[in-house]
Amino acid sequence: MTALPLPPRDYLPHLRSLTGAFAAEAAGDLDNPVPYCGDWTKRDLVTHLGNVHRWAAGIVRTGELSKQEFDVSPSGDLAPWYAESAAELLDALDAADPADGCWVFGAAEKTKAFWFRRQVHETAVHLVDLFGARGATTRLDPLIAADGVHEVLGTMLPRVARWKHEVPLAAPITLRTTDTGHSWTVVPGEPPELGEGEAVATVAAPAQELLVLLWNRTDTQPEIAGDEAVAKEFLAARMTP
Repeated sequence: MTALPLPPRDYLPHLRSLTGAFAAEAAGDLDNPVPYCGDWTKRDLVTHLGNVHRWAAGIVRTGELSKQEFDVSPSGDLAPWYAESAAELLDALDAADPADGCWVFGAAEKTKAFWFRRQVHETAVHLVDLFGARGATTRLDPLIAADGVHEVLGTMLPRVARWKHEVPLAAPITLRTTDTGHSWTVVPGEPPELGEGEAVATVAAPAQELLVLLWNRTDTQPEIAGDEAVAKEFLAARMTP
């Protein structure tokens, strides 16, 4: 079983693959609504991710937080503009030392290593969203999906109060990926956190199913053994920005 998270530079091939797939899917009808993303259309989603890439690239280059302008719409075709955004991000990461100090969010060490991982998962989740805009699905690398679960539970969940979200958990539960062999036990707290304890329920599913569940991108319930009420209340909460 591969240890998580991955070494920072190991994320780069995955990011190139994910952004390439996103750029290819970004063409076509841009007015389709995107499931689980409020009133966003495909145009809004592509614009958002392209701007996020450019914002993150600037942070990686300077180490400093810059203004967020995620809804600034470019002129011309979106797909080539998005590809340029992804290339800018990849160039910045290629040139970066992951150990250098840098602004980050969430419960993570304040180094540039954060952005290698974060942009992989930002792209992976939004690639699922983008395919959903035409009623299709895409299959993520199970290891990347499992690492995305790890990121939510280990990096996003500890800072969930900053986004004014409440995550109820009455007793410890375990989440387990059935395809990669990873597991996490979450224990009660304000907010809940990764820890050790006797789980009252175990949630088991392929990594991608767990990932989209934690990102509130599905209505499908996974297999739950034990106290379903405790597990379902936790899984229904919003844990991400």
